[in-house]
Amino acid sequence: MQVPQDRDDDWSKLLKLVGGKRDRAAFERLFNHFAPLIKGFHHSRNSQAFSADAADELVQEVMFRVWRKAPAFDAGKASASTWIYTIMRNCRIDMLRRGSRHRDAASDIEVEDIWDESPEGQPLVFLQKSRDERDIAEGLRNLPAEQSHVLKKAYMEGKSHSEISDELGLPLGTVKSRVRLALKKLQTSLIRSGAE
Repeated sequence: MQVPQDRDDDWSKLLKLVGGKRDRAAFERLFNHFAPLIKGFHHSRNSQAFSADAADELVQEVMFRVWRKAPAFDAGKASASTWIYTIMRNCRIDMLRRGSRHRDAASDIEVEDIWDESPEGQPLVFLQKSRDERDIAEGLRNLPAEQSHVLKKAYMEGKSHSEISDELGLPLGTVKSRVRLALKKLQTSLIRSGAE
């Protein structure tokens, strides 16, 4: 079995600075990069369950948790973007639960009670993660090549739409359109597979 190596991409380096030295400049760079992506993801989900200010609230909650949990980031286990998107997913679930919470005893259960974010990791967490990864990989394989390519650059390499536009020599609007279409198709694929 191959031992995972620490990633040395810019976002992982910045996250390590935040975790190790509480570097505010590094955090500001992370915030400036990931905040629009988190907002974009929120808006792409077309959720009526949230208020108009929910995207900003989601960004604030995610980035607060990133700051607080940065010392636990392990670049050998995940990239910075994967780690941050996992936090975003959990925050979004929390928001959905708060928004639809009924005032009965069963609704007092928090997501942390059933979804363990601890670094030790539980078998169920690993099982769910591997299923999600399999379903996402399958969804990416079913996308048109140009959409899959820009989606990988945006979410796996952590590049901004402008960086992708420059790198591929495409108009910025084309990149944004391809990312949006790819996310919608991937979402449909994940819903069909029951991965959401």
